[in-house]
Amino acid sequence: MDPIAIVMMIIAILTVWGGLALSLVHLKRHPDEESGDTTISTGPTT
Repeated sequence: MDPIAIVMMIIAILTVWGGLALSLVHLKRHPDEESGDTTISTGPTT
């Protein structure tokens, strides 16, 4: 493999895994409001 191909492969891998890591950090800091308890009712229960 040429050195330039190895460099491009490393950049691509870091971009994909870095994006995944950043998205997980963002989700951890700002969780979805809908991903919590699913038993919350919006109206009266009779």
